[in-house]
Amino acid sequence: MPFPNSTAYGWLMLAGIFVSIALWSRVARRDERLVLVYVAALTGAFLGAKLVYLGAEGWLHWHDANRWWILATGKSITGALLGGYAGVEIAKRLVGYTSATGDWFAVIAPVGIMLGRVGCLLHGCCLGRACEPAWFTMNDAAGVPRWPAALVELLFNAAMLGVILLLRRKELWPDQHFHIYLMAYGCFRFGHEFLRATPQILGPISGYHIAALGIAALGLVGFVLRRRAFTLAGTRG
Repeated sequence: MPFPNSTAYGWLMLAGIFVSIALWSRVARRDERLVLVYVAALTGAFLGAKLVYLGAEGWLHWHDANRWWILATGKSITGALLGGYAGVEIAKRLVGYTSATGDWFAVIAPVGIMLGRVGCLLHGCCLGRACEPAWFTMNDAAGVPRWPAALVELLFNAAMLGVILLLRRKELWPDQHFHIYLMAYGCFRFGHEFLRATPQILGPISGYHIAALGIAALGLVGFVLRRRAFTLAGTRG
């Protein structure tokens, strides 16, 4: 890839990290343990992004001449969400922090993904399937018209950010916003994956389909457990 595009992609990824730090620093003022929670979230996100990428498609590039570069740079947003969630839960247990933190991550996650997808558009990666030219298609580096996968995901996350901010403003479903985001993103990504140019491992199913289902299931389980905890707390009160 051209060096300027690669540079822009890297800067946008750093911008996403800095934005998340700026947002999280407002929360961390309440309790110094939240700094460790954020570090765990970031570490888990990077680790999850790498592991899911390797499991979904990274292993297919083992015989590629540029395999080490591909394996080193490849990552997955689905894996980042799964790993970040795991990192937060583990850290909260280790430091003894019991309050909910998801509402802030529900803002941070879509902002970070939006910046990442802008990087995808500049870098020319995460392509959609080749299709007939239409008003919505985007040409890749070879001039092939494709489904605008990165742009569609960017728009989805922009819409979800608006929904989350509205829920915050209306004070609806407090402490459930991240679970709502995970369910919405997981379902969206599962359906959208059929239009993306990713390796398929089981018929039309790719590894990212499986990861997307995991995200939706994680959000659903978290939502149900949190609601049950609210109900029990209200009964005891």
